[in-house]
Amino acid sequence: MNSFVLAGGQSRRMGRDKALLVVEGRALIEHMLDKLRRLGLDPRICGVRSDLAQFADVVPDNFSQSGPLAGIEGALAVSDSELNLFVPVDLPGLPAGFLRWLMERAETSHAVATIPRYGDRMQPLCAVYSRRLVEGLRESLAADRRKVVDGIRVAASGLGESIDAFDVECVAATAPAGWPAQALPGAWFRNVNTPADYEAFQTAAGAKSRHPIS
Repeated sequence: MNSFVLAGGQSRRMGRDKALLVVEGRALIEHMLDKLRRLGLDPRICGVRSDLAQFADVVPDNFSQSGPLAGIEGALAVSDSELNLFVPVDLPGLPAGFLRWLMERAETSHAVATIPRYGDRMQPLCAVYSRRLVEGLRESLAADRRKVVDGIRVAASGLGESIDAFDVECVAATAPAGWPAQALPGAWFRNVNTPADYEAFQTAAGAKSRHPIS
């Protein structure tokens, strides 16, 4: 399975580059890449950020100014793997154990899209996608339809396939093997989008400084 970190956003709400925000002495992009490498993956970065090439290979978007759906399309277009794990750079609380389980679920179900749902919101930037979706995503982007969930649904429907969207809280209640001992999905999907989010995450990280981001 190939893996990609989505880091092409403009960080408007943060006011500065999210990918290079420092937590526990390292940039968020480094934390996320290292998390994927510990899973035995060789991650790449999605976006138009040539400055991030110092951390990993960068896969450029084929559709400029088209948001994360363009990053997903660009990655699937160059992938040589049927299934591909995507994670956003601004979810530093994602545990590696959950990502491993997510990959295993996708490999077992053979779904073209495996997407977690937390609360009433799907998390399409932390998901596993088949490269078979690329043509459908390309058509959506060419028509200037940029919403990620809508694009994935239309592409899957075009293949005659359904999406595997699962409720993280329900699965956590079963204590699946490989998940963190204390499953707290709310923290996993807490984005670092604003200065207040960053300050809160810094405070939480400092409180458990003896335990690095995992």
